[in-house]
Amino acid sequence: MAYKDKSDSPSEEALAGRLSFHEAVEIAELSYRGLDIATSAEANALFDALERRLAETGEALWFFLLDQRDYRVEPSAWMAFARRGSDLRAAHAQGLARWDDSAITARQIARTAGTDLADPTLFASREAAWAHLRSLPSKRRHRIEHVPNLRPEDIRARITTDPGEGLMEVDLSGLTFAHSRDVADVFNEIEAQIRASGHKWWMLMNYERTRIEPPAWVAYTLRSDELRERYVMGAVRYAPDAETEADIRRRAESRARPNIRNSRAEALERLDEMIAAYAAAH
Repeated sequence: MAYKDKSDSPSEEALAGRLSFHEAVEIAELSYRGLDIATSAEANALFDALERRLAETGEALWFFLLDQRDYRVEPSAWMAFARRGSDLRAAHAQGLARWDDSAITARQIARTAGTDLADPTLFASREAAWAHLRSLPSKRRHRIEHVPNLRPEDIRARITTDPGEGLMEVDLSGLTFAHSRDVADVFNEIEAQIRASGHKWWMLMNYERTRIEPPAWVAYTLRSDELRERYVMGAVRYAPDAETEADIRRRAESRARPNIRNSRAEALERLDEMIAAYAAAH
């Protein structure tokens, strides 16, 4: 990630100086000042770190205050930056305010005031943006109770194992992850079965017609990372639609390349390659 002062890097330590939480007023303040995000990988690394920090707070909802002074997102990074930002807002934002004290922004606000082109989230000072957020009602006091879309027995029926091959298959076909509750229900059941077995598994996952809605993506990414790091020898996904595959690859861009194949047969072939490579190395 390129910064104008060239002193920062796309690490969580660099983000720490740019992100602060004002718990008393439920505001998460993020500074983009001086950022030059040149690639989609840099955009994804930024949002990966943001999502982890937000998860660590234990709070799902925040008002977001964004300092947008003197920053740039290159065209090659814009799609990833915009999509990840949209997913983050869908999962965590109860309000948004952006500010930039440049003359250009002041002219834009003045020019569009009172018209359909006016942006109600853009302000010419931090004070004005802060005041706007403070005027919004909090949604935290209304506890969000997500209605589960999946029954435990239905999830269990989608998980099969072949102990002789050390293979676990997870059938996510036709499922829609609408929110974090759906993510938790599925991954809790997968992890429970793995823990009960007492060992890690090679994993094959069917993503045919699987939908992951924006409010579920943050939780889905975190649980997928935890599953891979703690419980899985290696995993291959297959048959996602174009949009889901693009989202998976976008979110994995700053980490390891995901193993995605078009069919179960191709996925099994890839898994065999991974198992052979592991056996050769051990």
